[in-house]
Amino acid sequence: MSFDMKELLRSSDPTVIAFASALLDGEDIPVFQMDVHMSILEGSLGILPRRLMVKDHDFYRACRVLEDNDIPRGL
Repeated sequence: MSFDMKELLRSSDPTVIAFASALLDGEDIPVFQMDVHMSILEGSLGILPRRLMVKDHDFYRACRVLEDNDIPRGL
């Protein structure tokens, strides 16, 4: 089975990514982190943002979780 995914959050701050991931996990919304290993290419400077992806059918609920917790999506 295949699922389409949407970009939910983009941030170069790993604490924002970790916090958002924990909140979404608590709501049983699975997330996939993209660009995690890009720091190897950039020299660990934290310049390139990481992205959180969610399934299409979870997108609006996930947006609401971020909004309720004052987490900007950074898009």
